[in-house]
Order: sequence, then structure tokens, then C-alpha cells
Amino acid sequence: MPRELVTSPNYTKGRNNLIYCGIDWAEKTHDVALVEDTSELLAKRHITDDAAGYKVLLDLLAEYGETDESPIPVAIETSRGLLVAVLRTGTRQVFAINPLAAARYRGRHSVSRKKSDPGDALVLANILRTDMHAHRPLPQDSDLARAVTVLARAQQDATWSRQQVSNQLRSLLREYYPAARDAFSIWQNGLCRHEAHEILRLAPTPARAARLTRTQLQAALKRAGRTRGIESDAERLRESLRSDSPRQALLVEDALGKQMLALLVQLEAACTAVDGLAKAVEEAFPQHPDAEILLSFPGLGIQLGARVLAEIGDDRQRFADARGLKAYAGSSPITRASGKKSSITRRWVKNDRLNHAGYLWAFSSITASPGANSHYRHRRDDHGDWHAAAQRNLFNRMIGQLYHCLQQRKLFDEHTAFPSQLAASA
Repeated sequence: MPRELVTSPNYTKGRNNLIYCGIDWAEKTHDVALVEDTSELLAKRHITDDAAGYKVLLDLLAEYGETDESPIPVAIETSRGLLVAVLRTGTRQVFAINPLAAARYRGRHSVSRKKSDPGDALVLANILRTDMHAHRPLPQDSDLARAVTVLARAQQDATWSRQQVSNQLRSLLREYYPAARDAFSIWQNGLCRHEAHEILRLAPTPARAARLTRTQLQAALKRAGRTRGIESDAERLRESLRSDSPRQALLVEDALGKQMLALLVQLEAACTAVDGLAKAVEEAFPQHPDAEILLSFPGLGIQLGARVLAEIGDDRQRFADARGLKAYAGSSPITRASGKKSSITRRWVKNDRLNHAGYLWAFSSITASPGANSHYRHRRDDHGDWHAAAQRNLFNRMIGQLYHCLQQRKLFDEHTAFPSQLAASA
């Protein structure tokens, strides 16, 4: 049962003092604390993680004067979940406080290291009371942008999982079946292709591979969807799988083959997930109004453009200027000075997903844009940058251009983006 509401006897409705809310969330229950700008604790409550608990929370906020015109800001240590979705309705600002930052604030109220959930809720409320200007609220993105965020991140996670399982399978084949690994290496993403899966199911061990016929190999390639080059590939695979190589003991080889088949099931599931989510992204992303602007940039396709949109969102007030977006992406350098020493280094605290997408974006734009290629060469040849530094500098410039185009609702223009580089190339 929820705990009884604790209210200060000195509190009277109608005060003009500002009120702040802190929520320490958990899997089944949450602790809520309300404080005013005089640091007085107005109320605390223990609610459940269900519809009844959410109603208690909203009623509590309304009881202390929350309206659409004067919402009560809320601090919580997560940015996801149903509780956050409920809090984000209306005009209320929700601040996702980093747990590490909250732990530092805890020492301001107690020198002991003991921790309690009601105390953490009070700490979160006081963070907004004292330093709300130093924390960024969750962006007010549209529902479509948030849906693209879910799909793009899921597709990216599935791609990383597929690569991880593929690496495990490649390492296992190296231990007992190197001929199969070499036979599929000629194909791009060889172990992730349907042809490789059909052949590995047909011949999970070198002993089984030695008995494969051309007809069986051709049938396996047809089941995988191949329509051309079947005979030549079947002959190449037959010779490669029958090549002489060291062998494990027969019982050990058979056991490793069973382990490989188990990994193959995981890899096939990961490949199916990647393809399904990629199709979902292709359906959702072009519907967004910013898709046309993002796709006008060289090096950005549907999947990569969706990843960029997923991380920057469509809230135009989220970043005050292009410098804020560059710092968020980790593309701009940071200067650290202490006494007589100063250093300029790359950023370590950043949005890792956006930074990863920026690396792929800059790499692709080098071949897709003459201006981007000239800028990259200028950084390499004239400034002496290494490849990663030159590519990061190119990403820094292009994401600044993206910020301008999104704010002004303009498409990318090569001559406007790289006038000096194109003139030098000419």
C-alpha cells in the first residue's frame, strides 16, 4: 500500500514559490518528493509502477498547483519507460539526471554514505531547485521522430549483435573448419549470407564437407536464392571445402560441429532481425519532414540518415547553436587549461551513437562529395592530420551544415558548403 502523504504544516495553497519534483524510480515502486524553492519538503509519496500509481503521482502534482500554464518540473534518473511517457504528457519538463551526477549531489546533504530511496528522490528535487539551469530537459520531439529513434537504435543494436555472433562463428570455424571460413571470405559479409548458412547446415564438419557433390552444392545455392553463377560457385566451393588442412579428432570435430550449428541458429535470427528492422526504418524514416534534408547530404542514406535523426531529434530548441550540437556529437575538440598548461583533445563524453554514425557519414561523403574529399585531403596534406582526425574534422563541419539546413529548412548545396575547396580543386 502507498505510504501516507507527508505535508508540511506551514504549507498553504496559493503560494508563489516554485515547486520541484524528484522521483527515484525502481522496477516495482517509485519514491516521489516535492520541494519548494525555499528548500522546504512539501510532500513525499511511495507509489507503485502501474496505472494506479501513475494516477496518484499526477493527482499529487495537481494538488500542489500544477497546471498547463505552470507545470512542475520533474527530475528522474532515466529517460525511458512508461513512467517517463506519462510524465512527458502536456507541457511538463522532465530532466533525466545522470546517476553519477546524482551521486555527487548526495554528499551535499549528508556526509555519511548511506543511501535510501526517499532520500534520493529528495536529492533529485533539490538538483532542480539549485542547478536546473545546468541540466538539459528531455527534448520535445514529435511522436514520429521518437518512433524513428526506437527503430533506428534497434536496427543499430541488431547490426552490432549480428557482427558479434558472426565473429564468434568465425573464431569457432578457425578452430576446426578453416576451409569453410576461407570459402565464404570471398563474399561480402560472407558468414551472414544465406548461401553460407545453407552450406554449413549441409556440411557442419570437414568430414561431411568431403562427401558433398556438385549437385548438392548447387541445390544449396538455389535454396539460398541464387539465380546466377551457381555452377561456377558450386565448383569453387567444392574445391575449397575439400582442400587439405589439419583436422581435429573425429569425436571432437563432431562436437564442434554441433556447437557451430547452435551458433548458426543465433546468427540466422540476428540476420532476420537486422533485415526486418531495416525494412521498418525504410518505411518510417521517409515520412518525417526532415528526411528530405538529411538525404540531400552526401554520404547519408536511409539507414544512416535515420540514425542521425534518431539522436538529434526534431526539437529545434534542443541546441542553442551549432556548437552545442557539435559538442553533443563529440566532433568538436575540447580545450583543457590548468595553470600554465593547456591541451586540445577530442571529446570523450559524447553521444556515442551519433559519433559512430558521424564516422560512417564522413567516410562515405569522401567518395560521394568532391568538396568533402577536397576538405579531407586539405586536412591530411596541409595540416598533417591523421586519417581519424581529418575525418572527425570533416564530420564536425558537415554536422554544423546540417544544423543550419535544418534550422533554415534548406537542402544541402555542394557549392555553398565547400566553396573554397571546390575552387582549389578547379
